[in-house]
Amino acid sequence: MPEWHSAGPLYCLGEDSRKCHAARMAAEFWDLFLHTPLNQRKLILQASHPPDKRTRPHPMDEKPFWQTKKMTEMSRGEWESLCDGCAKCCLIKLEDEDTNELEYTDISCSLLDCETCQCGDYPNRSVKVPDCVTLTPENVQQLSWMPSTCAYRLIANGEDLPWWHPLVSGEEESVHLAGMSVRGRTVSEDDVDPTDLEARIVTWPEQGN
Repeated sequence: MPEWHSAGPLYCLGEDSRKCHAARMAAEFWDLFLHTPLNQRKLILQASHPPDKRTRPHPMDEKPFWQTKKMTEMSRGEWESLCDGCAKCCLIKLEDEDTNELEYTDISCSLLDCETCQCGDYPNRSVKVPDCVTLTPENVQQLSWMPSTCAYRLIANGEDLPWWHPLVSGEEESVHLAGMSVRGRTVSEDDVDPTDLEARIVTWPEQGN
């Protein structure tokens, strides 16, 4: 989790004064946010618009695209932006051969950067990791291993995006600050003995919303 601190005195003149004020307000907002218990952070985001609205894709008086378009009607950019960046789908999963029950582990794909929750080679991921599935509007409902909090799964089931999704909060870090991503919780499969897989089973990927 990144370290955020309240800004100290800022002395600016002319046009830069507005930028300095915005920076100070942003720092104060996230300082308050990070010192608030997880179960109360939703209230803060609902009561205050996050300072950084760069990820907000639509005017406040219009319905967002995910509420008005079918998945097949979304542009490539809209489709990609549905990903909240939690990286839960990049976790290694185990399946019981008898019951078909699926269990998550805290082991991540070798391509995943465990700190940024970003793929190290997104364009070539399916080539380097043959098991990596490319999501499409056609197959998203067939992938039972997708986490219940996944935006693609939620939208496919007719549900709305959660408050911590970057498209809703307007802040890319909100998924991590809300504790909904794998950041700081995983180890790379390159660093794990294959015989230890069952010992790495966890339940937190399916908790929270």
